Amino acid sequence: MVRSKQFDWVTDEDGSTTILSLFLFMIALVLGGLAIDFNKVVSERTQLQVAADSAAHAALYTRERDGSEAAVAKALETVTDMLPESQFGSTALMTTDVNFGEWNKSELTFSENADSTTAVRVQAMMKQERDNASRNILLRLIGQDTFDVSVESVYSTYFPGCFTEGFVAEGVVDIQSNNSFTDGFCIHSNQYVSMNQNNYFEPGTVVSMPNVEDLDIPKSGFDKNDGLQTALRSGSYRLRLLNQLPDIIESFWSAKAEHLPPYVSSGYYYDVDLKEFPGLPPDEPKPKGNTNSLNPYHFEPNTVNRMSCGGSGKITMDAGLYEQFVFISDCEVKFSNGVILEDVVIATTDTGASSLNSPQGLQIGRHDNCAPGGGATLMTLGGFSAASSLSVHNGQILAMGDIDFAANAGGVKGASFVSYGQIDGTSNMDMGYCQNSGMEDVYRAPYFRMVD
Repeated sequence: MVRSKQFDWVTDEDGSTTILSLFLFMIALVLGGLAIDFNKVVSERTQLQVAADSAAHAALYTRERDGSEAAVAKALETVTDMLPESQFGSTALMTTDVNFGEWNKSELTFSENADSTTAVRVQAMMKQERDNASRNILLRLIGQDTFDVSVESVYSTYFPGCFTEGFVAEGVVDIQSNNSFTDGFCIHSNQYVSMNQNNYFEPGTVVSMPNVEDLDIPKSGFDKNDGLQTALRSGSYRLRLLNQLPDIIESFWSAKAEHLPPYVSSGYYYDVDLKEFPGLPPDEPKPKGNTNSLNPYHFEPNTVNRMSCGGSGKITMDAGLYEQFVFISDCEVKFSNGVILEDVVIATTDTGASSLNSPQGLQIGRHDNCAPGGGATLMTLGGFSAASSLSVHNGQILAMGDIDFAANAGGVKGASFVSYGQIDGTSNMDMGYCQNSGMEDVYRAPYFRMVD
């Protein structure tokens, strides 16, 4: 049978390779587009995330001391070079993308609160509605022109436990023998910790330094310091609170409200006069005694009390109960045997090695078994020294110099010592932990961490 040529095209296979190649090309284009454009999106998302993290940290750090507007501006300024407009447009991060609020660490949720200084959420995005969506290179040939990309970063403040109850020093923390540390108590050095033997560390205590291999103990140290090996941690801290200490002390001279304890009124101060006794009850006679020293009646309660000694001047605080005031001076302050400080802040700008000192018998804070209130704080731009019998109950010592002390056995329960120098403690001390109770008025500086 003769086949008509006009039907030959039905069975003709010439050119089929071209059609197959076209399909293969389209498949290759899609796969290549997915690879190239997906990698591009991943890269842009990573850049957005890094920028959002940096902006969140900058915003929360700035919010600590400045207003929310300044914090938002700092966040945007931080990412200017991180998100070039040629690639990310001008709307990748806007003022409305930076929101302050509160972080619920138990539920892992963020809730907006414009007045909060404790957490911030930053969102960065490349979206069609912002006219800055991620533009595809190959996938646009098949109609997929763009991808939307968005990220979120949440930062929150926190307070390391070592700064509420513990010994923290930029230099060495040197503890001798026969001391006992209760669950929760912390010893930290940004250099190393040194101790002798027969110290006891209850489970839950922390002994930390940048490198635990630098721990200075005798050869039998772990055998003779029960619980020490379990307590060891590696880490370091910036001493943010001490960085702020000069400004905190300076603010007391003008009775600014920001750093005053709750039992002192802001905006009013009293210049201490050795001949005047504003704290003396009306019916009591003026006390006799050393006219070159202070007693509790020299201070006006619920007020910032100021005194200038000039140069290398010194002043002694005689035995007695001092309570409910702030005392700011440039003097070297000596605490006589029998001084008790309750609900008191005493600060000096003296930079001597013993600008706050006591020969013996100083009690910092009320001896009330960790009950609320009654704590006391000592601040100095120099050092602190207590030769013997220091007793601390919900007490705090902040020193730009060294802290050198010998405590009563059982005389420390609720203590925060922070030094830019060294901390030297002697033997036979029981360091009790109050689980932050009674430490409500200690001075702390927030630290920042990413939580989401």
